[in-house]
Amino acid sequence: MSRHTPLSAAAQSLRAHSLTLSSLDTDTDTELELLADIVGDSRVVALGEGVHFGAEFGAARRRLLRYLATRCGFSVLAFEFGFAEAAPLDAWLHGQGADADLSRMIGTTNSGLNSTMARWLRLHNTTSAHPVRLVGLDTPVAGGTLRPVLEPLIGYLSEVDPENAELARSLLTVDARIEGDSIAAAAARWADLPVAEQTALTSTLSRLSVRMRALEPLYLRRGDRAGYELARHHLAVATHADYMFATIHGLLFGGQVLPMDSSVRDRLMADSLLWHLERLDPDTRIVLMAHNNHIQKTPVEFEGPLAYSLGCYLAEALGSDYTAVAFTHTAESVPEMVPDAAQPIGFTIVDTAVGPPPPGSVEGELSAAGLAGHNSLCDLRPLRGDPAINLSSMRAQSDQMPTRVVDAFDAVLTVPTVTTEVELTLG
Repeated sequence: MSRHTPLSAAAQSLRAHSLTLSSLDTDTDTELELLADIVGDSRVVALGEGVHFGAEFGAARRRLLRYLATRCGFSVLAFEFGFAEAAPLDAWLHGQGADADLSRMIGTTNSGLNSTMARWLRLHNTTSAHPVRLVGLDTPVAGGTLRPVLEPLIGYLSEVDPENAELARSLLTVDARIEGDSIAAAAARWADLPVAEQTALTSTLSRLSVRMRALEPLYLRRGDRAGYELARHHLAVATHADYMFATIHGLLFGGQVLPMDSSVRDRLMADSLLWHLERLDPDTRIVLMAHNNHIQKTPVEFEGPLAYSLGCYLAEALGSDYTAVAFTHTAESVPEMVPDAAQPIGFTIVDTAVGPPPPGSVEGELSAAGLAGHNSLCDLRPLRGDPAINLSSMRAQSDQMPTRVVDAFDAVLTVPTVTTEVELTLG
């Protein structure tokens, strides 16, 4: 930009309210005092990512999590990771078992919970005075299977409703034919099932859900409240995962998709986080990690409304107790997930060029402000309510997404490069 070209109001405000960070992995956290001010008294703070498989976003998340745990009292980490798989992984993260046991943990890692993050968490939890507990929010194995929630559900029903346990067990046979390492793989296999089997899967889950609700008094006499509520949520996870098979098949492979259909997964993740909150001490504070498109407080749009986000639901439920920090970049290329049915995971990772950020985008205005070559943290709250400021889009994967940035997020962390970190399983 010419030195004679005046900065836009947005660029001026971003410069005025941004802090450049010396490094993404430094142990010197005094420069993160701005983050403490942004977070305030919020009970849930979300840390996003602009792309999956970006090493710099993982490093930034680790730095901010350490600060929030050691300086701000956050003690739970909620991840865009399977609800059922998180419990055994949490035990490993607190030092139980051998290091090599990580390779047997279930879960794909496009959300950023890869072995680098897992081993860092294990070291932090076993050496710090401020460990964090892991909880999961999502469908099993990135939506690739129902088994991790069906197996504990079957075990519970075997104790309180053995006749109904056989109905639940029948789902494992169908699931074995669908199962993949992500929903991209599972959705393709789901589409190959006869329509009658697809329908039977959905109707069986529905019958189990209706019966569990109706027979709650019986289940409570034969068990306890905690076991019942956990089983109900496992079943809810399975039901939402089943719904998403058709949705993702439609989005990736051209099948029928109803408008806003992908909201179903975000509703589940919001319900899961609120489920955990209800069972934690009232003063427990949670760091949430998920893609920007999930944590934003406004609906996701792309050529029209696309989905209600996890952040929409949390903002409505928690109000000022929810803070969202987006992570974006000014890099020239990013790792992109390209559907590929020949791959076990259902997609390949391709380094993909992105165009220059347009004026009005948060990346474009940060670049105009001279911050493109720096790691920076910007407080977006002071920019709200100024009609001269128009931040209308943000990068998401290799696209530029229309987003009312100052309404969607409370802050944005920006990195100048995105290095591909491909790791598809925890091991």
